[in-house]
Amino acid sequence: MGFIRKGNKFYSIYKFKCPKCHCGDFFVSHCFDLKNLAKVKDKCDKCDLSYMKEPGFYFGAMYVAYGLSVALFLFCWAIFLLFPSVSDWIQIGVIGTFLVLFSPYFFSLSKIIWANFFFHFDSNAKK
Repeated sequence: MGFIRKGNKFYSIYKFKCPKCHCGDFFVSHCFDLKNLAKVKDKCDKCDLSYMKEPGFYFGAMYVAYGLSVALFLFCWAIFLLFPSVSDWIQIGVIGTFLVLFSPYFFSLSKIIWANFFFHFDSNAKK
């Protein structure tokens, strides 16, 4: 993937890395560790960037998570348009199952996307 390389916001989002240096980890653990679900580290291990700009900073990530969930819903709905004989209840069940399964990932993904809106890559950041 040519567009996913260091210096690009997609790299930080795809790899869940620090938005400033693209080296340090952003989360305490992986996104499906339910004990530490989407728990953001206090600061980057490599460049010392504080991930918390202000109290409640990541509440805005809810809007991103909502957008990701709507995108998944629309994708599934578009697929079901190809199969008109599938009942509405099966569609609701499949879409609901996908939303529940992807919730931890979307929760983590929304936080790293939100952080990338406000923190920018610095090639001179200490690593």
